[in-house]
Formats: sequence, structure tokens, C-alpha cells
Amino acid sequence: MNLNDYWTNAFWSVIPTIAVVAAFWFVLRSIIRADRNERKAHAKIEQQLRAERNHPRQLASADDERDPLPERRKRLPKADTGER
Repeated sequence: MNLNDYWTNAFWSVIPTIAVVAAFWFVLRSIIRADRNERKAHAKIEQQLRAERNHPRQLASADDERDPLPERRKRLPKADTGER
């Protein structure tokens, strides 16, 4: 076997691996793009529904008036972190 045959065989041995990687990359890229577009569309629809109902988006917090146990939270002691 001469050197020319070696490089030809090496080239043809790597081609299937490159093809599989390219196919995998293309499929993953398509999935990620589809998910991104779906999230954008979903957010747009939610925004339109909120505008129709005239309900602004509210973020939940510990001091929220919807807190079921506001008095109990005030009475609970703070957790000791061990720092002095």
C-alpha cells in the first residue's frame, strides 16, 4: 500500500462521521429554533389575552397580598446562617 492509498482510505473513513455529525447538528438546530419560535408565539398570545382581560402580569413575592399566611411569616424567626 502506498502513501496515496493511505490518505484516500483515511479520507473515506472520516466521511461517515462528518455526515452523522452534520445531520445531528442540523436536527438539533431545527429543534432549538422551533422551540424559540414557539415560545415567542406563546408569549405574544399570552400578552394579547392579558391585554383583553386588562390583567397586568404580577410576580409573586413573599410580601404579596395574596400570601395565605402573612401573619405567621412575620412571627417566624429568621434562619441562623452561622455568620457572626
